Formats: sequence, C-alpha cells, structure tokens
Amino acid sequence: MIHVVIVGAGQGGCRWMEALSDHAEVEIDAVVDRREDAPGVHLAREKGIRVARDYRRVFAELPAPVDVVLEVTGDPDVYRDLMRLAPEATVISGPALRFFTLFLDDKMTLIRRLQAQRRELERVVEATHDGMVGVDHTGRIVLCNAAAERLLGLPRDQVLGRPVQEVIPNTRLAEVLAHGREELNQVQKLGDTEIVTNRVPLFDDEGRIVGVIATFRDVTELRALAAEVTNLREVQTLLEAIIQSTQDAISVVDKDGRGLLINPAYTRLTGLRPEQVLNQPADVDIAEGESMHLRVLRTGQPVRNVPMKVGPMRREVLVDVAPILVGGELRGSVGVIHDVSEIKRLTEELERANKLIRTMQAKYTFDEIVGQSPAIALAVEQARRAAETPATVLLRGESGTGKELFAHAIHNASDRRYRPFVRVNCAALSDSLLESELFGYEEGAFTGARKGGKRGLFEEASGGTLFLDEIGEMSVATQAKLLRALQEREILRVGGTRTIPVDVRVIAATHVNLEQAVAEGRFREDLYYRLNVIPIVIPPLRYRLEDIEALALHIIQRQNQAYGRNVTAISRAAVELLQQYGWPGNVRELENTIGRAMIHMRYNETVLEAHHLPVLHRAPAPLAASTGQTASAWPPLPEGTLAEQLRAAERAAIERALRASGGNKTEAARRLGISVRSLYYKLKAPSP
Repeated sequence: MIHVVIVGAGQGGCRWMEALSDHAEVEIDAVVDRREDAPGVHLAREKGIRVARDYRRVFAELPAPVDVVLEVTGDPDVYRDLMRLAPEATVISGPALRFFTLFLDDKMTLIRRLQAQRRELERVVEATHDGMVGVDHTGRIVLCNAAAERLLGLPRDQVLGRPVQEVIPNTRLAEVLAHGREELNQVQKLGDTEIVTNRVPLFDDEGRIVGVIATFRDVTELRALAAEVTNLREVQTLLEAIIQSTQDAISVVDKDGRGLLINPAYTRLTGLRPEQVLNQPADVDIAEGESMHLRVLRTGQPVRNVPMKVGPMRREVLVDVAPILVGGELRGSVGVIHDVSEIKRLTEELERANKLIRTMQAKYTFDEIVGQSPAIALAVEQARRAAETPATVLLRGESGTGKELFAHAIHNASDRRYRPFVRVNCAALSDSLLESELFGYEEGAFTGARKGGKRGLFEEASGGTLFLDEIGEMSVATQAKLLRALQEREILRVGGTRTIPVDVRVIAATHVNLEQAVAEGRFREDLYYRLNVIPIVIPPLRYRLEDIEALALHIIQRQNQAYGRNVTAISRAAVELLQQYGWPGNVRELENTIGRAMIHMRYNETVLEAHHLPVLHRAPAPLAASTGQTASAWPPLPEGTLAEQLRAAERAAIERALRASGGNKTEAARRLGISVRSLYYKLKAPSP
C-alpha cells in the first residue's frame, strides 16, 4: 500500500483526491490546508479522509511512514519544508506535479466520458420495452435487461454468466453464434409465453464473431394492443359524452399547443365560442397570466391551482393542467378551469373579519413563558398576581425580553379573557395619529376624517384590555389625555364635545428608563405614578442564562415547521456557547440566531451543534448568578486609594442586590435602602 499526503486542498488537490481515493493500492492518509473553507476540505470529509491545517503535526502523528507527498500549494517554502520533514518520502511539486496533472486530467476526462457513455447505453437498454439477452463467443449470457427479466421470470443475477441453453432451453443463439447469420421476426415459445424475436450476431473489427444479441416481445401484449385499438372509438365516444356534460370548464390542446377540444362549461365561463379557440394557440383565451398548457407541454409536469384571468370579461379562475401521455409520449395537455371570482370576494371578506378578530385577541398564556430561573419565575409570579386584579400594569424590560408575551398572558389569565385585547405601538404612530387612534374622532374633526367618525381603541377595548407598547415614546401632550382617561375612566374623541365612559384595563410596556425621563421632563410624573401601580420587571436574557437550553428547545420546536426541519435536540457544547454571549437583543436575538443555525443545517441532521451557530461576539455573563456558577459574596477589592476601594465595594453591593432581586432594580434599591433614581445614577457611574 502506498501512503500519500496531499498538501493543498484547492482545485488541484481536489483532482488528485478524486483520482487516487478509489485506487486499491493507494491510501490517502491526510489532506492539509490552512483554509477551513477550501473545496478539498469538504471533499476529504465526504470521503472520510483526515483533514488538518498543519502538515507538521500530521507527519508527527501518522502511524505509518509517508511514501509520497503531493505539494499542490505552489509555495517553494512549503516544498522545502516538506523535503525536510519527510526525507524518506517522494515529494512531488511544481512543474513535475503539473506535468502529471495533465495526464491525470486527460485520464479523468476519458474515464468520465466512458462512464457517461456506458450509463447512457445502460439507460437505453433498460428503458426499452423489448427484452434483450446477449451472449459472448462462448455462449454465456452477458446482457439481460429489465424487460428480459420479466419475460424470463428470473432475476438477472441468476442469469448472467450462465450458458444460454440452461436459461432458455429452446434458444437458437448457439446456432446463430455458429453460422453468423441474423434471424429476424422468429416466433418462439418462452415457457408458456409466445414471443417474436430477432437474433443478430456481433463481429469485431477483424470480422470474427464475438457474440449474439436477441431482442424479443410478448405477442400477447401485441394482441392486447390490437384489442385496445378496436375499442378506441367506443372509449372516445364515452369520454366525449362525459366532458360535454360536466359542469367544470375543460380545455384540451395537442402537442403543438393548439386547441383540440372544449366543452360547453368552458364557453359559458370564458365567453369564447368554439371557433375562437379550436385550432388556435393555447394562450388565445388568456387575459392575464401565462398559458399553463404551454408550460406543461414544455416541462411535462402538471400544475395545480394557478391563478389567472381568462376571456374578454377577465374572469378570475384557478387552473389545473396535466400532460396527456400516450405510450410514454407527450401528446398534449388537458386543463380544468375553476371560477373563483365569487369565492375570492367572500374569502377577502372573511380575511378582513379574521384580521379584525386577531387584532382583538390575546394569543399567548403563561404556559408559553419558558424558563425556571429565579428572575423569570419572580416576574411570572408577579404577573399571575396582577392578572387577578383590574389594576394597571407597567411591564419594564429591554427590547426583545417578551413584554408583549406577558401582556397577552396577563389578559388571558384575567376575568377579561373573553373580552377584546387591543394592542397599539405608541412609537410606531405620529402624535396626531396616535391620539385619533386611541380616542377616536368625530366626523369633520380634520381633513380626511371618515364620514360618521371613528371609534378609538379605548372604545374598541371597552370591557377588555388595552396594551400600550413603548409608552415611553408618547408625547407629553398625548400623555395628558391618557392620564385623564385613566383617572376619569372616560375619553373625549378628537373634535368631540361629549365624553364617553370606558371600562378598560391598561397594560403598558416600555424599555425606557421612566425615572430618568421624569427627571428630564420627557414623561409626566403623575402619569408615571398612575401607570406604576403594579410594576413588573422582565429580566434580560443575560440575567437568566440557565434558561437558554429550555428556550432553545422551545424555539427549535416552533422553527421545525417553518423551516421544514426535524431537529430534536441541542448539544451541550452549543448550549455552553450560547451561554457565553451577552444577548443584547435578548430572546428575540436568540430566536433569530437559532433560526439562522437551523437554516444552515442539513435536512437529515437532528441535533443542533455548536458549529451550526453563527459567529457570536462572545461576552461573559454580567453576573455569576446568571450562569449558575458559584461566586464569592464580595469580589477582591483593587489596590488604590480609599475612595477607589469604596467605589468598588459599593459596586459589589449593588451587583449582589441585583442578583438577589433577579435584576429587578426597584427591589434592589429597596434592599439597599436607596431610591431607584440613586441606583440608576450609581449604575451609570464608571467602574473603579
């Protein structure tokens, strides 16, 4: 056995790998390339060949000495280094390797050409409906196609290599082999089957007979075909009667795409008379869209439920078209046309109604909040208690932590669950538009106002819940009107003079530091206290890294259907890699990351591994408690002045309070005996 190492996994390395990997006397011990994305690296892994990035390490670890080293990088320094590392091996590089590569390319090209010709010939032989049996000059069977297997009643592995007389006792192939003359259209018994056969001798370039080929066909099949031809007229008459009486519009074209047949239902649907369609191009009836008849004739594949418009009245239809195959030959296509104009109108009305219903329904419950960490458990417990009361709830947390999920869950757990759940993103609407959306408007309140006015979201949500997302982005003027609605439980439409009582439970959400916004005058202090009745802080993902595995599995289950995958698990290494990241985008970023990883997985892979994940700019978890690791109560203080050490001790106390409160800054401030505003100020101060 010749042991070979290939250094360089570019196109040249690929060619040598393909040429040598299947050779019986050659063993490729390793393929080396510094680039992980080199094409030869992927090819080597597919062939089960060791892949490495450092050839020095390869030579040190190989159990057997290397006989030949193919240096395909073209780097003189690499060549000299290889000569030093493998003095007993033959190192081939540069012009010598290129010289051999020319012969290698010619050899591979010739092999591929011969293989392609052989495959094409085998396909032709297998595809023919006639049985084929071939013998060599000794009279042994060397060819038996699928049709011959069926007629002989024997699998080819029991036929090939045997004398033909043992398989077909009454054969005349031995006689043709002796006298060298062809015998055509001969009737012969093959067991209980009568066949018609042709026997043709084969000669080499010097005129010597080297074998005989026999083709044969079951006569009973020909007789059955004749019976089919006899009954064709009766079948055609019956078919035409069915087509003419059906209520579905039917159109048939020939193999050239010209109209061959239509029924009365087609004429009623399209408004086209037979003389306008028959013997005319297939697209003559199309008002908008591509002819499906022509597509089917071009591709040979059926199409279903293709929307288009047909006829002078541009009727909206759905079209199903299938090819007409006669004896395996494409002879035309048949189309069935369904009128969907009325169905489409009703469907659009239903969709509008469903869309309105969906905007007023809560979709999620507490069961869909994944995680067992103390931080998320505290938030869920607070939310469950809040759901039992009609009090206003303020959800606080960074973007992507799941504030809307909590709002849905609180509504569905409350006694208002069967009433509307209306949500609005305050940051997505301008000030004037947000006011009219929340409180509605009267007819003529402004230019473009709808006739009869419009109910606002407070009225739509009456009896239910109104979810105000991103409330920290609301202008001060709109805040004043919202405060009145919360205090008086009544609203005044834009342009109106009559107050309208409303019974609405408000859930607000924000990622903005409202205390700082109040201090800066961007948020009304009285509205802050009105909203902050039940504050719930939803912890960011970096404070609950122990939940990542459960979250990842939950996301994988949801994404399997969306991406057509069958992923059932995530590896420990992948979980640990995810836990090393800071997750500034929180659960939303985790969902996107796992989705990208699943898209790049193969369809047969069921475990999400670390290498599937995109590159993450790793940042350690900010708190030891978030990773489940133990940490000392106080970190070692740095060297320095007394003031520096005091700042470090204060920082450590704040972090410990945050850990104990699961990231809830209000609770942390209470534990430390300081105001929330002071806590935010200290968190913003630079670390010592």
